[in-house]
Amino acid sequence: MSRFFEELDYQPTAIGPISLRRRRELRLDVDVLEILLGDEHLMSDLFTTSEVALAECGLGAITDDKPLSVVVGGLGMGFTADAALNDTRIESLVIVEKLAPVIGWHESGLIPLGKRLGDDPKCRFVEGDFFQMAASDTGFDPVEPARKFDAILLDIDHAPDFHLAPAHAGFYQPDGLAKLQQHLVDGGIFALWSNDPPDAAFAARLQSVFRVANAVEVPFYNPLQDRDFIQSIYIAHR
Repeated sequence: MSRFFEELDYQPTAIGPISLRRRRELRLDVDVLEILLGDEHLMSDLFTTSEVALAECGLGAITDDKPLSVVVGGLGMGFTADAALNDTRIESLVIVEKLAPVIGWHESGLIPLGKRLGDDPKCRFVEGDFFQMAASDTGFDPVEPARKFDAILLDIDHAPDFHLAPAHAGFYQPDGLAKLQQHLVDGGIFALWSNDPPDAAFAARLQSVFRVANAVEVPFYNPLQDRDFIQSIYIAHR
């Protein structure tokens, strides 16, 4: 039997204290690993269907059988990056994470998927602000500035209209999305995770910038509330 609660690490950051903790979910008789920013729950390893779907749907929208270079925005527990590495076309995976402690938890093995990600030569952690990089001319790879990618998979904010920081809001407007698009190859894919069901207004905004855009519903059952939830993945083609 594990401890009912254990704080594995707690560190200050520029946007508030971040902590990694393990607790026993007695209703399901499982241990839950979770990340909190202050008192705000960022993510856990309890429900991961949509994080995996972000990689599978985003990369699945690329039909070419060619080597792929991919950016994952937001490391979290590593489920999206791990699912991306399951695609045999992946040649290069750049994971952009703003919070150094999260990268450190992966590198030290406190987060279980960290070893797989860190040991894979195709995978590289980059500490940086995804939204500032998206708005820049140099982009996401400090080793190769202005590099273009086949896919950009983003899971940082809760939803297009529910942000971790006010500074992120501009990214979801047409100008911000257009700046992101410059970091994709022709035919490249931008895929975005959202904790909410599809938003027709945001899907239309994507469509106004990208060649084609749509949203995919990702249902999952929450046994703690005994009901189904719907999250979503937006997919846009340059």
